[in-house]
Parts: sequence; structure tokens; C-alpha cells
Amino acid sequence: METKQLFEEASLRVKSLPNQSNDTLLALYGLFKQASEGDVNTDEPSNPFDFVGKAKYQAWNALKGMNSEDAMNKYVELVNSLK
Repeated sequence: METKQLFEEASLRVKSLPNQSNDTLLALYGLFKQASEGDVNTDEPSNPFDFVGKAKYQAWNALKGMNSEDAMNKYVELVNSLK
């Protein structure tokens, strides 16, 4: 199966998974954004109390330079490991 198709299927399956830890959710978010949009394209939230926004930004920014296909593969692997 093609990587993009596997990624799309995994992104649908992830919604039906049981609750996950914050670290897992951030990893999923970062990989999804890197796979679908590439390197982070926004500024880090400036509000010092926007803890969620900052964590999401950092999770995505940590993957800077990873190509889309690698991010898709890692996202699929992570979703599959959470079954």
C-alpha cells in the first residue's frame, strides 16, 4: 500500500484509539503536522501561559527537516503501536 494511503488510514484510526498520554498525543501531533505541512511555518506562541500551544509548537518544531514521507511512516508506525 502507498505511504500516503497508509497515513490517511492511520489518521482516521487514531480517533478511535483509547485515551493516550500527553507525550504520545504531542508526538502524534508533531508527526501529523510535519507529514501534512512540512517544517513549522508559524511563530511560537508568545503568550507565556499558552502551555498547550507552546507544547504543540515544540513537538512540531522538533521534527524540522524531516521529509514528509518519513514523517508519514513514523506516524503510521506510532498509530499501529497504540492498538
